[in-house]
Amino acid sequence: MDILNKIFSLSGMTVVIFGAFLIAAVGYALGRITIKGVSLGTAGVFLVALLFGYLFTLTGLTDIPVLKNFFIENAAAANVKYYKMLESLGLVLFVTSVGFIAGPSFFRNLKKNAKSYVLLGVLIVGSGALICALFSLIPGIGSPFGTGILSGALTSTPGFSAAKSAVAESAEGLVSLGHAVAYPFGVVGVVLFVQLIPKFLKANMEEERIKMKKGIEAPVVQEETGKKLLSLDEYGLGTFGITMVLGIIFGSITIPLSSAGFDGAKFSLGNTGGPLIIALIIGHFGRIGRLSLKVHDKTLKVFREFGLMLFLIGAGVEGGVELVSQVQASQYGAMLLLYGFLGGVVMTTIPMFVGFFFAKKVLKISLFNNLGSITGGMTSTPALGTLIGVSGTDDVASAYAATYPVALVLIVLASQLIAVLI
Repeated sequence: MDILNKIFSLSGMTVVIFGAFLIAAVGYALGRITIKGVSLGTAGVFLVALLFGYLFTLTGLTDIPVLKNFFIENAAAANVKYYKMLESLGLVLFVTSVGFIAGPSFFRNLKKNAKSYVLLGVLIVGSGALICALFSLIPGIGSPFGTGILSGALTSTPGFSAAKSAVAESAEGLVSLGHAVAYPFGVVGVVLFVQLIPKFLKANMEEERIKMKKGIEAPVVQEETGKKLLSLDEYGLGTFGITMVLGIIFGSITIPLSSAGFDGAKFSLGNTGGPLIIALIIGHFGRIGRLSLKVHDKTLKVFREFGLMLFLIGAGVEGGVELVSQVQASQYGAMLLLYGFLGGVVMTTIPMFVGFFFAKKVLKISLFNNLGSITGGMTSTPALGTLIGVSGTDDVASAYAATYPVALVLIVLASQLIAVLI
């Protein structure tokens, strides 16, 4: 049987690329399965990636020809790092695309609904943080495990990093375990939420699209007659690349949050917030003098979907591997897995419903604006991708982009405060 390994000589990065596109093919097929009008969509890619990371960390695969090439030794293995690279690349591609798409209407929408977005961000993260604090007081749980669950439930990598930096080195494993256990439902739960709510409310999708669009159209920019705008290339790839570079640089700026300076707790927008904000600004103005900064709509849609796919593959594989690694190394007992999952369900579900009903009953904002704000408040990239498909309009991205920065900052601060105070 070893002849198979000689025929199929897959190794290194080739294995990762093959695995990534295999996950994509199976994941999209799974996501297309519809039950009573509800499907996983791109979240199917995440679940397949999660299963892939779990299965190929099991030592039994080392005895199976060909499949042993895909074996992942642990969370520090080289192929996991490759998947992390795919995750980071996908995230930057996705949020940059979202920024360009939302840019023309973002500032107009923000001006009109700024207070609503801030309130929703505070309410969503605040309710999640309160549940986390109460959960952390349960004997045997503690704040490291609790804050890990919170970051997983809100699918927040910056929150996860902040929680790890705020606890003792010996407790970092508990933070990782909580994050790994809660993260899957944090992804799937919000994806299902944005699909089920319109169906439950029997919403008229065309009317809701009109409501979403009303009052947020970007002002029409009149081009100067006789002056043709210059562009770097036909599809806007040059502009897209420059925006990504500037966004990564902006996101890497670090702000100390404690007296320890840069050696202590710190905050940065990261590879999500930085590219998103820069893309919003460039997408809004669209030009510098006679230089066009427009990116072709088809380019943005391809990068948005491709980026989301890469992000879900990388995050899923990493999550599956991390889950196995943490459980194998855990001295905390198998019951923590159950506690973590249940805690993740609660910390995902309650903030969503609290934010949704507050926006609907108190703020009186339209359904798609409401759901877009929920995806931003939950910092859920996959859910935004699903909502764009469900709603049939890219306008929901502006609500996501408006609420996301507020939620991002609050999650980081909440994770650190809970870790320090409890």
